[in-house]
Amino acid sequence: MNAPDKSLAQAAAASIGHWVNGRTVAGHSGRTADVFNPATGVVTGKVALANSAEVDAAVAAAQAAFPAWADTPPIRRARVMFKFLELLNQERDKLAHAITAEHGKVFTDAQGEVTRGIDIVEFACGIPQLLKGDYTDQVSTGIDNWTMRQPLGVVAGITPFNFPVMVPMWMYPVAIAAGNCFVLKPSPLDPSASIMMAELLKKAGLPDGVFNVVQGDKDAVDALLEHPDVKAVSFVGSTAIAQKIYETGARHGKRVQALGGAKNHMVVMPDADMDQAVDALIGSAFGSAGERCMAISLAVLVGDAADRIMPMLEARTKQLKIKNGVELDAEMGPIISSAAASRITGYIGIGADEGAKLVVDGRAFQGAKAGAGCDNGFWIGGTLFDNVTPEMKIYKEEIFGPVLGCVRVKDMAAALELINSHEYGNGVSCFTRDGNVAREFSRQVQVGMVGINVPIPVPMAWHGFGGWKKSLFGDMHAYGEEGVRFYTKQKSIMQRWPESIGKGAEFVMPTAK
Repeated sequence: MNAPDKSLAQAAAASIGHWVNGRTVAGHSGRTADVFNPATGVVTGKVALANSAEVDAAVAAAQAAFPAWADTPPIRRARVMFKFLELLNQERDKLAHAITAEHGKVFTDAQGEVTRGIDIVEFACGIPQLLKGDYTDQVSTGIDNWTMRQPLGVVAGITPFNFPVMVPMWMYPVAIAAGNCFVLKPSPLDPSASIMMAELLKKAGLPDGVFNVVQGDKDAVDALLEHPDVKAVSFVGSTAIAQKIYETGARHGKRVQALGGAKNHMVVMPDADMDQAVDALIGSAFGSAGERCMAISLAVLVGDAADRIMPMLEARTKQLKIKNGVELDAEMGPIISSAAASRITGYIGIGADEGAKLVVDGRAFQGAKAGAGCDNGFWIGGTLFDNVTPEMKIYKEEIFGPVLGCVRVKDMAAALELINSHEYGNGVSCFTRDGNVAREFSRQVQVGMVGINVPIPVPMAWHGFGGWKKSLFGDMHAYGEEGVRFYTKQKSIMQRWPESIGKGAEFVMPTAK
């Protein structure tokens, strides 16, 4: 894999800045980062990297907008979301093209990402119903009690490169609809979609300052975590960073929701439909080049399922259509960056050295095979290992690339023990025709999101997303009703009127009378 030639590309590179108080703002820190087209290795943009002063400006804009937005009736906030929804549907393909250009995932996959983000906006349009409290008449003689949910204030989202549209939409539509003001810090690897979404929100009628974007790196993250006016932080990324985000944010008195890494297993029982299982494994392991926190990276093959399915997996892995994502028949695109590609190839070498059987070696794939102009892109082919064991590094650690490891076990009990012993607990799947196996697997597996004959069990917008163990730091899952609770605080009100108050001071603990 050759380093990209930047000399000509940088001359025409676009400048990508921040979005503060309803308009684009150029960066003033003096620091920028290159934005690449991963398929070609060409520099397509330069993104500003915010300093603490620029973060302060975005937070100040949000703080100034908060009182009026919080006081806006939920139905009127919902109408803005409905207009935003209409615009998103109109601009879906434009957003998908931006994702493909900067992330590299194939266009049809990018369309799916935008659609899953739109699902959350549709959910947020129901915010008047979601914010309803509870009311109890006559909790005690002459006293009524009710609850309401109110917004927190300024909240922030720190999002990863692999879903530049969908993951931010896990956060800001619910947060904004609930009455908060939002500061988004997207990945500097694919930042353009964040500005496109900001422009659509403004066009939908969102008041200036309610949604802001600060581009940046660790400096911007640290500034948000330490800022006294930021009340809550949502994060999606690696476990090491998620744990640090959670601890730092909590130390500064913030509500934190930090979704970390994963090592997702898919159990294939002997009674499974092997053709369906192969399709599921290939799509979930190699879709988006394996750069998904819900990607299946480990196939757990039970009993004689292993010998039956391995030849099929090998053949299908070798047949992957690896192309520039703009090609409509592409099944897999490039890796996000040269550094990520180097890390993934390093893991492949480690796996071979550790004794796993390297059935298909993706390191041999050359970018020239992906299409014209792809020679200098960041390419790795689909990689397949057999005879992976729990002691191996490629079993324990998240690779975040197109690498599928196969583990052989004797029965379901061994499969469950294997999965439940892993430090991650994000997603898991089981392919079987046996209803009792499916039921017991669902009940006993120690993982937050479970699929039965569903390889990537990402919950729909009204259910909420989140794993267990080291895959989630914090108490609440993303989006759904838990997302509404995360971005609001409950207030309980007890009320009575003078006519029902008896004379004389009371010195005992109040009780229902």
